[in-house]
Amino acid sequence: MGIEFTKATKNFAFVRPTGYLYPAGLSGGSATSIDYLVVAGGGGGGYSQAGGGGAGGFLTATLRLTVGVQYTITVGAGGAGSSSAAAIGLSGSNSVLSGTGITTVTSNGGGGGATSDAGSGLINGASGGSGGGGASTGSTSGTGGTATSGQGNAGGNGSTDGATYRNGGGGGGAGAVGVAGSAVGPTPGNGGDGTASSISGSSVTYAGGGGGGGGTNRSSGGTGGGGAGGLNGGASPVNGTANTGSGGGGGLAAGSGASGGSGITIISYSGSQAGVGGTVTSSGGKTIHTYTGDGTFTANASTFFIN
Repeated sequence: MGIEFTKATKNFAFVRPTGYLYPAGLSGGSATSIDYLVVAGGGGGGYSQAGGGGAGGFLTATLRLTVGVQYTITVGAGGAGSSSAAAIGLSGSNSVLSGTGITTVTSNGGGGGATSDAGSGLINGASGGSGGGGASTGSTSGTGGTATSGQGNAGGNGSTDGATYRNGGGGGGAGAVGVAGSAVGPTPGNGGDGTASSISGSSVTYAGGGGGGGGTNRSSGGTGGGGAGGLNGGASPVNGTANTGSGGGGGLAAGSGASGGSGITIISYSGSQAGVGGTVTSSGGKTIHTYTGDGTFTANASTFFIN
């Protein structure tokens, strides 16, 4: 009977034969150890020289799950960009891993980007996993939204030159704050960079913030799929990349913001397949379950732990 050790977690998979007694120093039970990545949906960009959407929350850690229990996975959708001076971009939806015997893992959706309009007053980015970028009126600059502790970063502030141009702040990313808009240029702020994870078997960056809209120099989205902001008199804003949890770009003058990207959940463990749910692949001696939409995960083999 083969025994497979996992160096990182000091556990190994072992199916106990009938009548088996645990050797000294081992403990067992109906548990299995998994690594997870849970990324929420990104926020949508604001309307008209606006803030970029914040990235969805980024959470990764290790859990012990109970064999035979069905765990529920919810993958958050990206928020829609604002198409009206009366609203900011919609925040992304939460991604959740929940079930009996564990503390629910909730990754918060990214905050929507602020809208720039003298009559609306909606110039502050929404809070979320990462905060949405701020915008401005002709005379007042709004602030970026705040982030959820341990999940992301704040959005950048908006700015104005007091005359023609208003410059949206970039949405926050999992790895960096959104950049504030600047009257120099004038230039909207870039989205905050995302964070890389190798849980899928290769290094992938997730949860970049959306770039702010407006100005005469175009912003960029944060690494990991953040959408670029709209450029006045030029290109339209770009949506956050699907299944990265990245924010959408802020709109150009009198233009709609772009939508945030949907989230993702990935479960990984050492050895051959010992559970069901999601799209199953293998890499580097690990089995990987990937969820780009809602689903469930059930472990069907135990892991025994070294005391």
